[in-house]
Amino acid sequence: MAMDLILWRHAEAFEMREVQDDLDRALTAKGERQAQRMATWLNQQLPSTARVLVSPARRTQQTAAALDRQTRIKTVAALAPEAGVEALLHAVRWPQSREPVLVVGHQPTLGLVAAYLLSGQPQAWSVKKGAVWWLRAREREGELQVLLHAVVSPDMV
Repeated sequence: MAMDLILWRHAEAFEMREVQDDLDRALTAKGERQAQRMATWLNQQLPSTARVLVSPARRTQQTAAALDRQTRIKTVAALAPEAGVEALLHAVRWPQSREPVLVVGHQPTLGLVAAYLLSGQPQAWSVKKGAVWWLRAREREGELQVLLHAVVSPDMV
């Protein structure tokens, strides 16, 4: 059994003072470029069977839209800003999912999930805007192991 969980933080977005509702924050021009660069890399790396789960926030929707797999994208309310570790892991069916899952979400949730899966403690790890953390779960001798497969930021691709 193996499962890939790819955590993709939305790219740079306008600050809250620009809008009334946090869910309405859009990507900046820089954010659009970041999303496109990461999407190009992800499109080359992700298997065609990967599920893409996206927060309902505008900035995550715009980030995910840069991918070449619109038919596989699903908006999941449980991934909204301030979502918890448990909500995200439940939404992706960790670690039982049979296909890779890409989550387009927010801080601090993504950092907390990465920390929890890699260290066993939900710590405040920072995930850079537009960056991807690729985790892989595998079973070895009856034990679940979580490996850090890759960390890639938009300025690296």
